[in-house]
Formats: sequence, structure tokens, C-alpha cells
Amino acid sequence: MHGPASPGWLLVALCAATGAYCLLRMRSGVEEQRRSAGGEALMGFGMAVMAVPAGVFAPPAWVWSGYAAVFGAAGLRALWSARRGAHHLHHLAGAAAMAYMAVAMAVSPGHHHGPGTSGVPLLTGVLLLYFSGYVLLSGARLVPVAAVAGGGGVRWGDRPELARACRLSMGIATVAMLLAL
Repeated sequence: MHGPASPGWLLVALCAATGAYCLLRMRSGVEEQRRSAGGEALMGFGMAVMAVPAGVFAPPAWVWSGYAAVFGAAGLRALWSARRGAHHLHHLAGAAAMAYMAVAMAVSPGHHHGPGTSGVPLLTGVLLLYFSGYVLLSGARLVPVAAVAGGGGVRWGDRPELARACRLSMGIATVAMLLAL
């Protein structure tokens, strides 16, 4: 993404750490945790790669098409999984946002608004509204989470407050990436 290098590296670190924790969640004893953790790990690592500052690594345009294909496939999988629960619709929105950003980078790697245009494109604005609302709602849900009684025996992959914090982190990162677009 384009923008200052320091916030870009912080975004890379946040997304990579989130992806790594989601890999830990894939070892959970709860089947639904494992299922959603795989998609969230893909999103975390994919966002980390896409957030690398352009001054450090500017991939060729065809790489962005590959990202769009990967996130498009993840979106189709989330759409298929949405039959089991509404949470997968959020995965669909995240995959769609990542595919959209990859296509925008492929089409116009230097700048993302055409000549003579100003403001935010409609789809970017819709995605910003959705993810801003998601971040606010997720943050509100995270605040009242009580500590699990006897938490010493709870495995890292089964801690709901950490899973929520990771989802919140990825939502914040998506907002930041959309703003940098």
C-alpha cells in the first residue's frame, strides 16, 4: 500500500501477528474455531503482505492479480460456508475488500483516483462504512468480556477474547488499508 513507511510496518506487524495467532487457533479442540481460524489466518498474512510499504517492495502488476484471485477464491469459500452461519458473511466482506484493493492496485499502482476525479470511490466508501461499523461493534463487544473461570487450563487457541481481539485488529487494519487506497 502507498503511504508513510512507519505506519505501514506497524500494519505489517499487526497483521502478521494476527495471522500467527489464527494459526494457533487452528489447533483448537472446537471445530468452528478451527474452521474460521484458517480463513482468518489467510486474511491476516495476506493483509501483512499487501501492507508492506511500496518504497520497500513494489511487486509487478501481475502479482496484484494473483492476490485478487486468492481473495476471490476465499470469498467464494466464505459464501459457501455462509450456509452454516452469518459470521462467514463477514469473511465474505473481508475477502471482497482484499480482492477489491488488489484489483485497484493492479489497475493503478501509483494512484487510485483517475485524472480529474476527487473524493472516495463509491465501493471504497461502502467498504469503509462497513468496516468502521464492524470495528466499533467489535470493540464494544470486546470490552465486557469477562475472564474465564479457571483460565489457567484454557488453551491459547480456545480463548474467545483473543479471537475477538484478532478480528478487531484485522478490521482496524482493513480500515487503514482502505484509507491508504
